[in-house]
Amino acid sequence: MLSWKHSVPAALSLMAPFDLLASLAMDIYLPVVPAMAGVLNASPTLVQLTLSLYMAVLGLGQMVFGPLSDRLGRRPVVLGGALAFAASSFLLAGTSDAVLFLGLRLVQAGGASAALVATFATVRDVYAERPEGAVIYSLFGAMLAFVPALGPIIGALLARHSGWRAIFLTLGTLATGALVNAFARWPETRSTVGRPEKTAFLPILRNAAFWTYTLGFSAAMGAFFVFFSTAPRLLIGRVGYSELQFSLAFSTPALVMVLTSRFAKHFVERWGLAGSLSRAMLLLLVGAALLTAGQRFLAPSFWSFVAPMWVIAMGIVVAASVTANGALEAFNTVAGTAVALYFCVQSLIVGTVGTLIIIALGGDTAWPLIGYSGLMALVTLAAQAVLRRLQKSRPREQPHVP
Repeated sequence: MLSWKHSVPAALSLMAPFDLLASLAMDIYLPVVPAMAGVLNASPTLVQLTLSLYMAVLGLGQMVFGPLSDRLGRRPVVLGGALAFAASSFLLAGTSDAVLFLGLRLVQAGGASAALVATFATVRDVYAERPEGAVIYSLFGAMLAFVPALGPIIGALLARHSGWRAIFLTLGTLATGALVNAFARWPETRSTVGRPEKTAFLPILRNAAFWTYTLGFSAAMGAFFVFFSTAPRLLIGRVGYSELQFSLAFSTPALVMVLTSRFAKHFVERWGLAGSLSRAMLLLLVGAALLTAGQRFLAPSFWSFVAPMWVIAMGIVVAASVTANGALEAFNTVAGTAVALYFCVQSLIVGTVGTLIIIALGGDTAWPLIGYSGLMALVTLAAQAVLRRLQKSRPREQPHVP
């Protein structure tokens, strides 16, 4: 870890591309999905698999690459993942065979998964005890908020002017640039002290702090997932926004997240991990209350739906600033494995609970966002209360990691 000499801006320029590319490969591809059945001479079901299997491999792959990064190191995993992502992206641009296209999408997802988990494990290695870690985590979250907003627009413009293959050429080019940069500047950060001989899932899953902060991360990321899933139907379908109007309105919570992230370091220094998480959940509850008032007393509009999301967006940033360090604090020697579980559990909670709430409450109203934000914030606050009692009853106990 002593070899890591980068300033925070330099570290962000090094690591952020791997955080963004994993999501961009999904969102930039969305505009051409309807046309891909004809391009590949394939069924709509197979084309849908290029989306759903990508997401599945992106999440589940971390369960493989996280422990692998604990054994081999962060550097080889991030470089190998970036190489696989770049190579598969260029090959995707060059094929029209449906089965090969699907296989290459799986390789692309695997590469994205490896690079993503190694990136976050590196952040944990280097910044676990430093306030800059809060800044990096919050900026990662803020930047990711822009991807769903801008990715489809970029994909549509590329496809319109240069054809669908330009989308994958762009992804390959961006990944190659990130790979070259990482090869030259990314040192190994994995700790070699107390390194485990086997993968240690159970000690992590038995740790109350891991679950408390992972629930907080799920509350934050899931709130944005539900907003992303319901905003098009509400703003375009009911309010009548054009695609451009929608994109501009949709980007404002992301702008709030970027602005809030500038103060994340100060929040964490003042409130600590637990205090920051509590306040983040309270912001989610306040946002849910404002959305409830807008849903009950106002017609659907920017001010009744998007403006309350600004409050939730602030909560998302504050939560994302501390949840990784809180969840992974006890697992320095298996940071890669812990990061993999952290993201995997979060993905399962967001995907399952978020989708069920959207289906149950209707995707063209604010109720799913109200329901998810309120429910998960209360669950996280309850988990924090349990964690405090456990810490008071066993103040000296440390989780055992074989």
